[in-house]
Amino acid sequence: MNADSRSVTPPAPATVPARLAVPAGILAAVVGAFAYVAAVDPNEPGHYPVCPLLRVTGLSCPGCGGLRSAHAFAHGDLVTALHANAMAVAAYAGFAVLWTVWVVRAARGRPVRIDPGPVPMWTLGALLLVFTVVRNLPSGAWLLP
Repeated sequence: MNADSRSVTPPAPATVPARLAVPAGILAAVVGAFAYVAAVDPNEPGHYPVCPLLRVTGLSCPGCGGLRSAHAFAHGDLVTALHANAMAVAAYAGFAVLWTVWVVRAARGRPVRIDPGPVPMWTLGALLLVFTVVRNLPSGAWLLP
């Protein structure tokens, strides 16, 4: 009997707990990161490195204030989190939506494929660029952390 004539038995479908293991692991990592930032206050100097772009140029990058935002968010202070970095808060919401879709599809045994295509990616890049430019203008100082 050669290898081409053998029948191959398909693998047994994964159980729901097995399909949810990776999303649960990702959530555990994110919760762990937020717990660490909640415990180690980024508002106190010396705990985290300074943004290199801010240190060299004095300009805030799109991520500046992200740790302060995560700290405030973890403590339930949404207003302070938005003030520290509004784009980071939008990213937290985006992560929550995508993770929820992932879990629901995995629980139902459906494949998860996220392929946004070029238009949404260019739009996101343009939003980050506009956010970065506006927050560094005198009129956009309210977006600075």
